Amino acid sequence: MNPRIVLLSSVLLSGSFFSSAQSFPAVQGETAAGKEVVLAASTDHAFTIIGLAYSEKAKPLLEDWYEPAYLRFVAKHGLFASSYDCQVYFAPLFTGLNKAAYGPSINKFKKGAAPEVVDHVIFCKVDIDELKTTLGLNERDIPYFFVLDRTGKVVHRTQGAFTEEKLEALEEVLLR
Repeated sequence: MNPRIVLLSSVLLSGSFFSSAQSFPAVQGETAAGKEVVLAASTDHAFTIIGLAYSEKAKPLLEDWYEPAYLRFVAKHGLFASSYDCQVYFAPLFTGLNKAAYGPSINKFKKGAAPEVVDHVIFCKVDIDELKTTLGLNERDIPYFFVLDRTGKVVHRTQGAFTEEKLEALEEVLLR
């Protein structure tokens, strides 16, 4: 058998194993309005979509997901949109020295954010080393997206800049 096929198969299988077996850690944060939120807490919804970014370079890439993901999964625009039972959160993570920017970032966001998106952006101060280990957040300058089932288990993950294909892959998980 071709060694490249074996390697590719093992990478794909390990990604599937990660997605189906990993629990998302409880991450506490708050909305711009000051409402406390625990990401990955058990929920009444079938799924939770969480987007994370922990560097200044990754945050604009996370923001590029706001509108299309909001329209598809929250405002429910699209062919199967009425079938979705999910909550959606985007979480800029403040780590290390960046924790000092937490308050000013929330204030700036309040002034410029679209009102419909405000409750879906969760600001979090975290220990990034723990999340890197638990979730495999190895590349600092890209956002990560996780689809969780109602118990907080990761059932799908993707990463990087927004593409329509990645959004459709998230949608496919919600329709299973």
